[in-house]
Parts: sequence; C-alpha cells; structure tokens
Amino acid sequence: MENTELQAVLEAVISRLFVPLEASGRHVHITKEQAMTLFGHGLTPKRPLSQPGQYLANERVTLVGPKGQFENVAVLGPERPEGQVEISLTDGRALGITPALRLSGDVDGTPGAILRGNRGQVELRQGVICAKRHIHLTPETAKRLKVRDKQDVKLQVFTDRPLIFDAVTVRVSEKFADFVHLDYDEANACGFRNGDLGRILEEESD
Repeated sequence: MENTELQAVLEAVISRLFVPLEASGRHVHITKEQAMTLFGHGLTPKRPLSQPGQYLANERVTLVGPKGQFENVAVLGPERPEGQVEISLTDGRALGITPALRLSGDVDGTPGAILRGNRGQVELRQGVICAKRHIHLTPETAKRLKVRDKQDVKLQVFTDRPLIFDAVTVRVSEKFADFVHLDYDEANACGFRNGDLGRILEEESD
C-alpha cells in the first residue's frame, strides 16, 4: 500500500474514533449596539475560527473587574443578541469575579463586568461565565458516536498529561464542526498541544 493511501486510511480511522481538541482563551461576544459604543462601528473579521461562520475580530477590548483588568482581550464575531464574557476560573480570581459555570448563551443570573473599547465603554450587568467543557458535533458524527445533544459524557484526552474529563457536554448542530473545547485551565492541566485528540468513553451516570 502506498504511503499516501496508508495515511488516508489512518486519517479516516482517526476521524471516526477521535475528536480534535481546542483550547479556548478568554474572549468576549458583543451585540451590534455594543460594538458601535465600543468601537464606533461593527465588528470586522480578522481570521475564521474552527466553527463555521465564527471569526476572530480585529477589534479588542479591555475587560475590567472589581480587582483587576485584562487588556487586549479577543472579541469573537459575528455579533450576538446578548453580550457574553468567557474566562477561566483563574482569570476570575485576577478580576475579582466568580464566573458562573455555564454553557455559552446561558447567562441569566451571571455576574457582570465592564468592557472598554477605543471609542467607549459598556457595562454588562450579566454575562460573565466560565464555559462548561463541551464537544461540538455535527448530527452525523453524533449519530456515529452514539451520543445526543446536551448529553454529558466522559472524555479521554491523549495529551502530554493524559487524563479523563467527566461531565463534558455534547452539543449537536448542523452548524458545528467537530471539536472539543477546553478553557486554558483545563488545557494546561492536561498538557494540551495543537493536534491533540480526545475520545468519548461513555455516558455519565445519573
């Protein structure tokens, strides 16, 4: 068998059994109105992200909490119906904010923060979360791996410091690409490097 054919077979096997890992650093999502206040214009794409239609914006903000701040924080587009800040628990300690452990978009009753752009400032009354670790899957992949939307699973990660994560939420949509998302605390804990893979082991027990 030619090396190229062997490589193709290997990649096909890997794609059927494993899901690529990604580390997600601190970032914010904002509305069109908030973008106008912060920058005087809407978001402008810098480069695409792994999830279809999502992008890293050219614009950056300063994220301010009661005890500290982070400058040059990434803004992800496109604009959303509601502002959201995603940070790690370590980030929260530096800011003086205890972020709620939530899936993206679930911001009711969460802490707030201040965002500063080059043209203005926005105070979010809620929206600061620590993203619950999760797996983006297409319906086809979810069916093949025998998992369903909103299901919690165990995930084995094949990294420099391999471990098994519990309570990883599966998210299924035709709009997704297959990726596991970990925050930087989790990525550092397992020694993540670009190209690392994870494998779903089993459903969490009730």
